[in-house]
Amino acid sequence: MKKIAVISAILEEPKSCQQKFNETVAEFKGIIKGRMGIPFEDEGISVICITVVGEMDKINSLTGKLGNIENVLVKTSVSKKEVS
Repeated sequence: MKKIAVISAILEEPKSCQQKFNETVAEFKGIIKGRMGIPFEDEGISVICITVVGEMDKINSLTGKLGNIENVLVKTSVSKKEVS
């Protein structure tokens, strides 16, 4: 069954990791329902929230791949409710 989740990411060095981050997100475009990014240019950080709907293995795969990118911190919140 599918679940709704929010993947929150902090890019601590956006210039060095943003391209890889975006390429990874694009690989999972089928489960992504929305994305919001807030650049903190003065601080050199970007905050990105991605809303996804999908099977847990896909959500976990995306979270894991993003978390393996250098200078990217990731947390995922998953709904308890299953959706169809």
